[in-house]
Amino acid sequence: MEIEISTPALLFPAVSLLLLAYTNRFLAVAQLIRMLHRQSSERENCEEYKQIGNLKHRLELTKWMQFFGVLSILLCTLSMFELFLGLFGIGKQIFGLSLIAMCFSLFISLWEVMISTKALNMELSDMHDRCKIIEDK
Repeated sequence: MEIEISTPALLFPAVSLLLLAYTNRFLAVAQLIRMLHRQSSERENCEEYKQIGNLKHRLELTKWMQFFGVLSILLCTLSMFELFLGLFGIGKQIFGLSLIAMCFSLFISLWEVMISTKALNMELSDMHDRCKIIEDK
């Protein structure tokens, strides 16, 4: 398979958008953690305790999906440099590693979405149960 210097460049727009989406997820989780921290400081009970493990896990996954996304773009850039130098074999291999790093990033992102969805469904279920009790009274 022939590969040109412009082939790895095709990943740049996709990776940039993914990293922006990952940063937005990170900021949303960080905002939620800060809000829960503030609420737990204001109250003596700690109703939010159930969410701490979930949020820690999501934060860790977000860190790794960002890591692999950045690694992908770095490898992509290195691949382009190798192709520029005429080292086509090495350039192709590094580009392949870049694609693998991107796949890891996407799989971790999918995993984080699944965890996030499960947490939101638990919240909805809890709200539904409370509303049902109030409605039955």
